[in-house]
Formats: sequence, C-alpha cells, structure tokens
Amino acid sequence: MKSHRRLKGKPDSYYAMQPRKPKMSTFIVGALALGAMALGAASSGVGGAMVLLAILAALTGLYIVVTGRRSWARLPGSRKVGGIVLAGSLVLFVVGGITLPPRSAESIAAQAASENEKRAAEEANRAASASQSPSATPSAFPTPTPTPTDTGEPLDPDNVTELAKGVSYKAPKSQPAYATKALDLLATLPIKETASSPGYSARAFYGQAWADVDRNGCDTRNDILKRDLTDVVFTSGSTCKVDNGILADPYTATTINFQRGPETSNAIQIDHVVALGDAWLKGAQQLTEAQRMAFANDPLNLQATDGPTDVQKGDGDAASWLPPNKTFHCNYVARQISVKATYELWVTQAEHDAMAHVLADCAGQLVPTSEKKVAVVAAAKASNAPKPAAKAAVLVPAPAKPVQAPRYVAPAPAPAPAPAPAPAAAYYANCTAVRAAGAAPIYAGQPGYSRKLDRDGDGVACE
Repeated sequence: MKSHRRLKGKPDSYYAMQPRKPKMSTFIVGALALGAMALGAASSGVGGAMVLLAILAALTGLYIVVTGRRSWARLPGSRKVGGIVLAGSLVLFVVGGITLPPRSAESIAAQAASENEKRAAEEANRAASASQSPSATPSAFPTPTPTPTDTGEPLDPDNVTELAKGVSYKAPKSQPAYATKALDLLATLPIKETASSPGYSARAFYGQAWADVDRNGCDTRNDILKRDLTDVVFTSGSTCKVDNGILADPYTATTINFQRGPETSNAIQIDHVVALGDAWLKGAQQLTEAQRMAFANDPLNLQATDGPTDVQKGDGDAASWLPPNKTFHCNYVARQISVKATYELWVTQAEHDAMAHVLADCAGQLVPTSEKKVAVVAAAKASNAPKPAAKAAVLVPAPAKPVQAPRYVAPAPAPAPAPAPAPAAAYYANCTAVRAAGAAPIYAGQPGYSRKLDRDGDGVACE
C-alpha cells in the first residue's frame, strides 16, 4: 500500500517537479552568511563583503560537487551546477579583492608597534631564561640574540637635554683619513675577547638619550631624521621636530612613511651602527663619560631604519647580524669599522672574520669619514710657504765698451693655481645631504656617488 495518495490523472513528473519547502538549515546558514557579509562590509567596505560571500559560495559549490545533493541554498543537486557556483565564487573573490581599500599608513605603523612589543616581550623572556640556565660553550660565529635594549627610546622627546657647559663631547680620535679602504683600516683594529659587563645599562653608561651634543638646539633623533628622510615636514612653529617624511631604508631596501605620534613614531628607529651594548664589551668602558655620550650621539654611528629591523638587530655585531638588504652589507661593515677606529674599540676574531668575508666582495670599499682630501690640505700649505728668491740673470757687455754689466732680477713665475677643492666627505646618506654639501649632481666615478642615489641608473645622481 502506498504511503501517500496521488491525484487522479496527474503524471509522476508532476510530483517530481513540485517545489519543496525550505528547511530550517536554509534560514540558519542564510542568516550567518548575511551577518558575515555585514561584518566584512563594516571592516573593509564592499570588497570585504564580496570576499566573504565568495568564500561561502565556494564552500556551497564544493559541497554540491562532492555529494551531488541540494545545498542549504536549495540549488539543484547537480555537479554541473556545483561547478558553476565554484567558478562564480572565484570571480567574486577576485573582484572583491581588487575593490578592497588599501592599508593606511596608520595601520601599518600600528602593526609595526605591535610587532615591536611582541618581540620585546619574547626577548625579555628569553633573556630571563638564559640568565637562569648554565652558560653554553661559546661558538666562533654565535647565533644572533637580538634584544630590545637599543630601540631609540625615548621616541621624539619634547625637550632637548641640556648638557654641562665647558665639556667637550668629542671622540678620542679623529675620523679616518680621506679615501681610506675599509680592509686596510680593519687590519689596524685590535682583536680581543669581549669584556665582562656587570650591571650594564645603556642610559647609565651613555647618558640621556638623544642629547644635543653638537649644541645646535635640536635633539639627535630629530637631527638624524632630518638627514635621512626626504620630503620632511616639521611640526608647527619648529625647525627641529620632524612631523612626517619618507625614508628610503638602506637596511631593508623599502620605503617607509614616517608620521610623528605616540603610536606611529616607532615605525622608524635610529639604529646605532655599532650597538651600544657591543661597544661596551669592546672598549667603551675605557672611554670617559663625555666620550661615551659623543659615541651614542655621533651621526657617523647613527642610521634611521625600520623599527622591527632595529629591534631584531639588538646588540649584535657583524658576526651575528647584517642588514636584510645584502647590497648594503659593504657600506654597513665599512661604517662599523670607521666608528670602531674613531672610538678606539676592538673586534673579536669572529667579528673580524665576518667583516673580512663581506669586504672580500668589495675590496675597494672606502670607509665613510668627515675628513677632507689630504691633497687639498697639502696644496694649501705649499701655497703659504715662502717662495725662494729667484736667481739673477747676468748680461755680458760688448767688448768694445768695457763697462760694468747691469744686473736685473727675472720676474718670479706665477704661482700654480690651487686644485679645486674636493668634497668634504665620500659618503652621503641621501640626495638631501648631497645638495646640502653643494655637491649635486654627482657623476659615476666621483667621490660620494652610489647607485642608491642614482635611482634611474643613468650615471648621474641627485640631478
């Protein structure tokens, strides 16, 4: 006996095509889908809603293809229909992705700040664990252990630190001579083991951060931001405080937008090329307090860079950390060597070997320095030296009239023109520094030329 009665005269096809009532699952899944789309639209606009709808459609189409059954959306249980739904979801996903709004500079900076905090917490826990565990056998090339001690804090100080009057904040030595090769200067650095550092504290041993050691009225952090950033805009009523600008970061080969603020300033940190902690272990303990403060604020030893990258470096030396941008390794190592020579710091054997390995690919790399070309100084001294008296010429008189021959002094030769002065330094951080020195444009082969300044690669930098 049949379970239900059929109407008389109606074919079986009539009953097969009768629409079925929606099930409760259709309403539940539909409500969840609408909620997800609303959430996507609220966070990322129409593009976000389209992306979430595409994901839901893809899952629905996949269910139909695999099972051959109707889905929650009451679509026919045909694999052909499922394939059409999958293809439509792919198109919807691509269109939604294209229409997503771009990330703002504020969101990028906030993400960088969050990464900084996470890394700082991880390294603090790692340092605490290391202090409680027995020391391991040292390695010739130690594994990098970045610490958040050298983060450039405090960021963007509102007040400039006043320094004691009559105190000279200078390095113990002059910077290396002009056109000194990095390999040659590396050979002069002493090779020793690291010293002990009981109770090390950067601020206790190097003084207040970003002090105005050059007494120009601006703190050191803003001095470096002005030097390394382009399109610099100052805060209202100030010629010191950098409000925003653009950094072409040599460490990461990326472009970073800087915006001054409590949540955004740490997107760009000021890196000590020779880290404060590394210097303390390799000779800075013998420096005077004024010399250590000069070291911590010396522009030669400072470089604006990506915040998370600076935190990752920590107090690492060349044996444990190099910038992610490999094309900057030679310049970076040469700068470390110049700083260590100027402040009478030494290197470990592992650090020396790592530096030599990098410079093997750029044996002609010169160290950055503020010293002028020696030839110019020599020429100036020569021009100030007294000229020797010119020899007198004697005229022989005619024999017919034996009279005393007249004597006269030949005119002194005109002094040779002094050679044109050379640029003050062979290193420029960016085109702003080149123009400030009056050296723009720089042609390939001239001192100070580098490919990072010649962005279009035509052999002329900073046109």
